[in-house]
Amino acid sequence: MTGRLDERVVLVTGAGSGIGRATALEVAARGGAVTAVDRSADGLAETVALVMLAGGRAAAAPTDVSDEAAVANAVAVTLETFGRLDGVVTSAGIFDGPDLQPVADVSLETFMHTLSVNLVGTFLAVKHALPHLTRDGDDKAARTAIVTIASTAAIRGHGYGAAYTSSKGGVNALTRLVAVQYGPHGVRANCICPGGVDTPMAAGVWNSDQARARTKRTVPLGTVASAEDIASVAGFLLSDDARHVTGQTLTVDGGSTIA
Repeated sequence: MTGRLDERVVLVTGAGSGIGRATALEVAARGGAVTAVDRSADGLAETVALVMLAGGRAAAAPTDVSDEAAVANAVAVTLETFGRLDGVVTSAGIFDGPDLQPVADVSLETFMHTLSVNLVGTFLAVKHALPHLTRDGDDKAARTAIVTIASTAAIRGHGYGAAYTSSKGGVNALTRLVAVQYGPHGVRANCICPGGVDTPMAAGVWNSDQARARTKRTVPLGTVASAEDIASVAGFLLSDDARHVTGQTLTVDGGSTIA
């Protein structure tokens, strides 16, 4: 496999399931070690077991990413366990059902709760990781990497989800800011915007006949992505194969945003 991550350590939020779990396994397959972060201790235990079963190295850090002290502790666990940090993937995210209505009807509670996980959680993970990712002088040649996970909602109006759309747009913008501020210190930062992905958060929505027909009609490739489809792009962005890629928004949507 190209794009190896040997001797590198990556912290992955939302690693208890879905894209986060697939990313943890991708990092391990590329030779890296993983700190798996999620609020679900059971999900983390399963992810760590899968990584170790595949011959990888992993540590679990049960964490609510909207809690700054907990996020700081997850970074500390990484350093205590592996002695270094080389990359971060921020996959933790939520979508609240009450967000599926016109903006005027979305409650402030729903809006703020979604932002606290999707945007604030991303900010906190990046903020506390950055002091350990910066490289100066000769060390800048060994660039570190941040990969944020947003959504095609960040770049187009889906017609629903005021809180979700705002949070993911913020993640995309924050990523570009970090790329500019920390590029001179050897840190790359890129944002993946998935389209439809078949994950637990989607709760089987892509399995109905209606959803499958809509996918074939609106997605040029005719399929919904798997979590592994997104994880493989994250693995590339973490690796030296992407050593001159930063500040970019990579849409992984089967072509839906151009259809």
